[in-house]
Amino acid sequence: MNASSPKHVRLLVLVAALGYFVDIYDLILFSVVRIKSLKELGVLEHELLNIGASIINAQMFGMLLGGILWGILGDKKGRLSVLFGSIIVYSLANIANGFVNTVDQYFWIRFIAGIGLAGELGAGITLVTETMSKEKRGYGTMIVAGVGLMGAVMAALISDIYTWQTSYFIGGGMGLLLLFMRVGLMESGLYARVQNTTVEKGNIWMLFNDWHRFKKYLACILIGIPLWFVVGVLITFSPEFGKALGATTILDAGKGVMYCYIGIAIGDVVAGLLAQYLKSRKKVMFVFLILTGIAILIYLNAFGLNAQSFIYLSLFLGFSSGYWATFVTIAAEQFGTNLRATVTTTVPNFVRGSVVAVTLSFKYLSAGYGVLHAALIVGAVSLLIAFIALSILKDTFQKDLNYIES
Repeated sequence: MNASSPKHVRLLVLVAALGYFVDIYDLILFSVVRIKSLKELGVLEHELLNIGASIINAQMFGMLLGGILWGILGDKKGRLSVLFGSIIVYSLANIANGFVNTVDQYFWIRFIAGIGLAGELGAGITLVTETMSKEKRGYGTMIVAGVGLMGAVMAALISDIYTWQTSYFIGGGMGLLLLFMRVGLMESGLYARVQNTTVEKGNIWMLFNDWHRFKKYLACILIGIPLWFVVGVLITFSPEFGKALGATTILDAGKGVMYCYIGIAIGDVVAGLLAQYLKSRKKVMFVFLILTGIAILIYLNAFGLNAQSFIYLSLFLGFSSGYWATFVTIAAEQFGTNLRATVTTTVPNFVRGSVVAVTLSFKYLSAGYGVLHAALIVGAVSLLIAFIALSILKDTFQKDLNYIES
């Protein structure tokens, strides 16, 4: 089968989408089962927030390290090697997660899982953007994100039916099944042209030794932070926000995650279609960042909310921050073939890893200002930084990706 044939392109998009589906399932599962699993491990009520934040931070720190590892390997050894290697690591780690019986074990296995989870999205998006035509690649990345983000919905549904241990087993099993689908995939044609040349590939220091490249790279990271503020703080710690808002019932973080990701998936499709219509990803990012700010303000002022209004708010928060595919595609389009996998893999993982700084800032400020004001401050700063970063980047819609960084 020809690597650029329509059949191969469809298979590639399907496999990348399903891979991201499993990736998101495993990534978000801890947020869904946080309270249930920690209570079964003997964690007291007043320790749930701090210990939960520590485990999330361990997972995200693992993704920071994994993003660098898989990104460099993706440019040095090929995109397919990352797809195979990363899925083996996170699948086995999630199976092991079902056997933990102490908080320390939980901490370290989520760290290892984070390393594995870091490679999936970047390698998949890089392959799709390099294989599809410049006019249609936005549709490909939109499908990958739209399908993939529904993995969070699956995580919430599975955790309602099965124990948290079985939920982890299912995630690991789905990942291993995906390996069989990937056997027929071929390497990116653009990468194949530079693979056996003397061109410097996967040299991450090239992103820091040139001011123009570094500025672009940093801006690509910073525009994504508000999305993970929404997921990593507002939704993950929704039970604590519910108490502060005087909610009529205990807010279910699992349902919040599910409906938030339904909103993100819908938002990703809308953002992708809007970008194709406007012939601009930058304009779409600007619109969705404004929507995110509006959604945050509504959420933090929703006093006396009930379970139904929380679902609607989660949907709106998700939709307004549903620019994940657009944001990752922007990163892929900013850099040459010899650095593209490094950038496209590290950027989303540095954004995910920003949850460490975001949650630590939130925890620090909440001690003095309360959870509502702390979230308002951190959210406002995240959005301000994202707007400044977006103004730095050039629009890359329909940019020819057949070039290298020297």
